[in-house]
Amino acid sequence: NDNGSRIITTTRIEAVAKSCCTGIAAQMYQAKPLSHEDSQRLFFKRLFLSGDDCHPDLRKVSDDILKKCCGLPLAIISIAGLLANRSKAVEVWVNVLRSIAAAVDKDSPIDKMKRILLLSYFDLPHHLKSCLLYLSVFPEDSLIDCQQLILLWVAEGLIPGQDRESMEQLGRSYLNELINRSLVQPTNVEVDSTTVKQCRVHDVILEFIVSKAVEDNFVTIWNGNGFSKNYSSNKIRRLSIQKDISSRAEEIAKTIKNGAQIRSINIFGSNSVLVNKHATEFLNSQVLRVLYIEGVVGACPLGHVKSLGQLKYLRIHSYAFVGKFPRDIEKLQHLETLDVRWQCLEKLPASIIQLQKLVRLHVDRSVRLPDGIRNLQALEELSRIDLDIQSVKFIQGLSDLTNLRILEIDWPYFTEFRDTEGHKKACISLLSKLFTRLRELRVWGSDAVATRPFMSSCVPTSPPLRKLVLNTRDLNCMGPQISSLVNLTRLRIFIRGEAGKEGINILASLPMLLSLTVGL
Repeated sequence: NDNGSRIITTTRIEAVAKSCCTGIAAQMYQAKPLSHEDSQRLFFKRLFLSGDDCHPDLRKVSDDILKKCCGLPLAIISIAGLLANRSKAVEVWVNVLRSIAAAVDKDSPIDKMKRILLLSYFDLPHHLKSCLLYLSVFPEDSLIDCQQLILLWVAEGLIPGQDRESMEQLGRSYLNELINRSLVQPTNVEVDSTTVKQCRVHDVILEFIVSKAVEDNFVTIWNGNGFSKNYSSNKIRRLSIQKDISSRAEEIAKTIKNGAQIRSINIFGSNSVLVNKHATEFLNSQVLRVLYIEGVVGACPLGHVKSLGQLKYLRIHSYAFVGKFPRDIEKLQHLETLDVRWQCLEKLPASIIQLQKLVRLHVDRSVRLPDGIRNLQALEELSRIDLDIQSVKFIQGLSDLTNLRILEIDWPYFTEFRDTEGHKKACISLLSKLFTRLRELRVWGSDAVATRPFMSSCVPTSPPLRKLVLNTRDLNCMGPQISSLVNLTRLRIFIRGEAGKEGINILASLPMLLSLTVGL
């Protein structure tokens, strides 16, 4: 429009770049390898605070390593990630150089880069190889929730151990090691600068991971044109459907039905035909541990989920009616994570209170839960619950969940048009009890006046709360008692009034606060 606007398209395929070059000002730029100086800067930045910190004895061998990387940034980062976990001794770096030389000589730059990735892969211990290969179940360019990824690793049996909490901590250390080796990219980091919330895999690395996962029969992938190579229905262990399969849904459903060894099914995108019409055919595996359905539009019948006795992780995020949950869902005795947000469910069956291993329950705010919630003593996370539609008995039972650590609720609209005194007392009592043990609390709703009663119940013994989200009419209504939240690191508040000097002083009294988000 003659105002200096530009559209930039990036691609590794020259034909695509040429087809984009239409118009007067269109240009194709061929990315050049890094210069030796830039290669050094990138290499040393990963291994040292600066190039000056590199020992002179390592300078010569580092120059030889960089020559083998041909100025390819991803290759440089991969080798630096490999060396970051090794001793900074000359003989160690020389051995790495010899490995690179044996792998990349007489190849094109791209082939050299892939062979360098192969070196990084073979340098991984066995447990990290499995965790890395598992990333192939996610489509290209996916932003991966790190907590969900760790839970999937645990459910798949990729993390050793018996104690679930220690296994999740170990899974976090595995992820950090993959990030330190530059095989996984962090995209969103917590305010503490140490905990990674979201990550992704570079396209070239993902291409390599997929090839290895398929070669080792670790994952079977439907890529739009068919199943990945070496496919055999009776050998499928983990299935990832990443592209539309509408025209062959029936065929694939039968394939899944015959796959007696399938441990996980992952379905992405608009594969509504498979989920809507053939769910009864593929929900029959006796060894299935993970069922992950993301983004499907349409009904998702769950009547046969009850037969999946080994299921540990169930996540269904579709954007339409999901149908009713089976009444005898109590047969899923190994289920630890149930995530059915964005579903048009009205309620969960009463039998859900018999799931003694359920740790995480995520539902849409419109879902009513059974009164016997107090029986779910293993429950640690619960969201998002509208207290306005739950019974008083449910609210009272919720306060008895001694292991609950993360809670997201909608605060009720206490109106004068109905008798809500008992309901209100139960809600305030609930938060008064949970405040002494919750780590994260998110409270939504416009009746912010109700914030003061449970805030005023804060005890002087420093509640463990670290994250708090509040929708408040007036910052001052939180009361000075919020200063007792000495462990609070993140606070997100929505204010529909003036903050005032007193409100600012309240915020200033929080000694550990790292992140403050204010919405109007």
